[in-house]
Amino acid sequence: MTIMQNKAKIDASKIAQESIEDVYQEFETSKDGLTASEANKKLQEVGKNTIQRGQKEPQWKVFLKNFTSLMALLLWVSGFIAIFAQMVELGIAIWAVNIINGLFSYWQEHAAQKATDSLLKMLPSYTQVIRDGKSQQINAEDLVPGDVFIIQAGNSISADARIIEATSFQVDESSLTGESVQVSKKPEYEHGDGRFAEANMVYAGTIAGSGTATAVAVATGMQTEFGKIAKLTQTQKTTTSPLQKELNRLTHQLSWIAIGIGVAFFIAAIFFVKYPVAKSFIFALGMIVAFIPEGLLPTVTLSLAQGVTRMAKKHALVKELNSVETLGETTVICSDKTGTLTQNQMTINHLWTAKQEYQVTGEGYVNNGEVQLNNQKVDYHNDADLEMLLRISALNNDTKVEQPDKAGDKPKIVGTPTEASLVILAEKAGMNVDEESKVSPRLTELPFDSDRKRMTTIHQLDEKHRSVCVKGSLDGILDIADSILDDGKERPITDDDKKKVLDADAGYAKDGLRSLAVAYRVVENDDASMPNDVKDWTIENTEKHLTFVGLTVMADPPRPEIYEAIQKCHDANIKVIMVTGDGALTAKSIAVRIGITSNQARVVTGDELTAMSDDELIKALEGEIIFARVAPEQKYRVVTTLQKLGHVVASTGDGVNDAPALKKADIGVAMGVTGTDVAKDAADMILTDDNFSSIVAAIEEGRTVYSNIQKFLLYILNSNVSEAAPSVLFLFSRGLITLPLTVMQILTVDLGTDMFPALGLGAEKSELGIMKQPPRDRKAHLLNKSIIWKAFAWYGLVASVISSGAYFFVNHVNTGWPAGALAATGMNYREATTMTLAAIVFCQIGAALNCRTKDTSLFKIGIFSNHRVLFGIAFEICLLALLIYVPFLQGLFNTAPLGLQEWIFLVCIPIPLVLVEELRKKIFRRKA
Repeated sequence: MTIMQNKAKIDASKIAQESIEDVYQEFETSKDGLTASEANKKLQEVGKNTIQRGQKEPQWKVFLKNFTSLMALLLWVSGFIAIFAQMVELGIAIWAVNIINGLFSYWQEHAAQKATDSLLKMLPSYTQVIRDGKSQQINAEDLVPGDVFIIQAGNSISADARIIEATSFQVDESSLTGESVQVSKKPEYEHGDGRFAEANMVYAGTIAGSGTATAVAVATGMQTEFGKIAKLTQTQKTTTSPLQKELNRLTHQLSWIAIGIGVAFFIAAIFFVKYPVAKSFIFALGMIVAFIPEGLLPTVTLSLAQGVTRMAKKHALVKELNSVETLGETTVICSDKTGTLTQNQMTINHLWTAKQEYQVTGEGYVNNGEVQLNNQKVDYHNDADLEMLLRISALNNDTKVEQPDKAGDKPKIVGTPTEASLVILAEKAGMNVDEESKVSPRLTELPFDSDRKRMTTIHQLDEKHRSVCVKGSLDGILDIADSILDDGKERPITDDDKKKVLDADAGYAKDGLRSLAVAYRVVENDDASMPNDVKDWTIENTEKHLTFVGLTVMADPPRPEIYEAIQKCHDANIKVIMVTGDGALTAKSIAVRIGITSNQARVVTGDELTAMSDDELIKALEGEIIFARVAPEQKYRVVTTLQKLGHVVASTGDGVNDAPALKKADIGVAMGVTGTDVAKDAADMILTDDNFSSIVAAIEEGRTVYSNIQKFLLYILNSNVSEAAPSVLFLFSRGLITLPLTVMQILTVDLGTDMFPALGLGAEKSELGIMKQPPRDRKAHLLNKSIIWKAFAWYGLVASVISSGAYFFVNHVNTGWPAGALAATGMNYREATTMTLAAIVFCQIGAALNCRTKDTSLFKIGIFSNHRVLFGIAFEICLLALLIYVPFLQGLFNTAPLGLQEWIFLVCIPIPLVLVEELRKKIFRRKA
């Protein structure tokens, strides 16, 4: 059975171990490639070399979702009932609010997920193939298994393929593995660490960094590893966010409360007041309207939108509104290392020579044009060993570093980060790298390969000498060195010298640092042992009799602000787990250094994770743990297991390999600077600075948003009691007390005067200590006992007494009540209902100020510190004045003008409300 007949079972690791002849036979091809007819036949069998698009939800369904939430459905029904009960203005007003909120939500969430579109964009347009025995360019979509194609430096690779020939070939596989170091590839099989590590295999979506290669395609389209990841991403269903679930629950609660009260009052109106059924129904509807917070949904939406805006200023772009609050619930962050926890700037931090060991001061690419060794500025001209180390590092280098035009921007690296660190070291020390290259021009090179683990360049030193510069792994150089540079002089290298070098290197490795050894050799032009033409110099005749110079030791330094961010996570009971494609030693070193874990943390590699059962993984996740060299499915598995344990997981990523985990996580966080389009589209949030501390700032903002939602929920609900109290008076007096508040006036409070102060509460800053509290328990609810008590038994009860008192106050002034009768109709009645409405509004002013903090004193944060709340208060006073004094609105809302003494009464209302609440908060703080 050929691979074409069983294309669903392609195993890259198995193909890598087969002989090339067996691969040719399996894929019905040869070193001369396919014929055009064979390629066309295979194209019909396997299809185009494209990433298939997942089924996307129709746009009309996405649009309608914003109008069919439980709260929205309740408002549609409320509006219909109001119209049916011949209160057309009320019904239209409720529907208008629903429509505006739905349109706003749709607009905010219009950026739909397009992960597969981005995957398509990442594939190259054209590929150089060998067909009919000759090289030709074809559209990458037409590449099929069995095609032999040519890869050159800079090419994006079009298919999973087995290498046939290679010359100094290196591939950037970071989009698949997360490993930032380029990988050497060759025709011979060699299995490295982790997935995608076969030396003779290349994969679709990766990029050729240097050299050339010829390869035979073994998988295309959705059968590639790239395609498998895309398919895994497509199968992830978007789950309901915790806030959506909580709002749905809240809607159920409020709906049943409103309907229950409505039914109770409907029955009471018939039997107590002896109202007709139709009139009792309208009365009950007014109670339902009073207890349904029509302004809650738009207020939540706008508050989340404000959170999105604030997060954007903190370098975190949130794609969906509900993700803002989910951030605040995060209990675990699965974070990459490179670029997120670190600066993504490979930097030399130690130098070792026989004469001295140096610590390089200053992390990062730019250090004011100088290098400090052991905290002192050093002139390398006075240290022959150091000068030679710097010169070889600069000459044996294919990377260029372009310094940025703007301050604060990163330099542009044309080449590998490792070589860039060597160039930058030399430039920091004051060496002119370009000038050195001109003085000692390169004649030829022996490229790096994974067998000898070194790279050699040959330079013209002067008229009589040529210089051989070598850099690479310590074991790849120390074995072929027979001398060592010591204080500018060459002397034979001893076993004791080798032991010192090896001990130093072991110490660096223990700290998770990476070293490169440097050596050289000077050859006279007339040396009879060497060919005249340097092109004939080989590994065997060139890389010998070397003089060992020293070690350059490097690392990707942690971001300076990462230490504080990690400490904030610990204070907030948020567990941070490093999940990286880098090696175990490096990963643990960084994790311990920045405080993620202690030195006792367990490091689990991708291979070890594969062998783990689910129970073993669950047990491992309970302790300190680091994941190194993980594959896409494994990162996805870690996230899934954490969610099964009840965690709210935020996962970071930048490559194609991260997309499934980003999609699965409760909050997927993609890197905006280094991230692929696939990762960005799969994520819920994008960091514009690729900085872990921005995640922590976003989590703090998410907690604040949830706290603020509770604040304006308390604010909105407390008016429900005062809105319902007049109807209770009417009911229990059996109609003797006329209704102190009309249904349209109730709606005025819910949709008009409540709205802007509530939005102002949504803009409140974080309260002190919010990041020293554990994440919110997922079993906790927006509407908890504390809010119910404050809203109904404290704020609401006080406002009910005051607003009812205002009603009787006007009746006392106008009719002499209780000696006279209560106003039942006419101007006196309208003035009394207006006073009731106004009293509720002024009670809300006091409530808005009180709700700004949970326990902290209002005077400590500043009465005037939230300008939006002040604007909201000013707005509701102005709106109230319009309702009272504009004739058209008077008729619509059953209002009448108020006199000076009524206004004096109203203005005094908020003062005792604030003072009494301050006393309660003070008592509570003392108890706490």
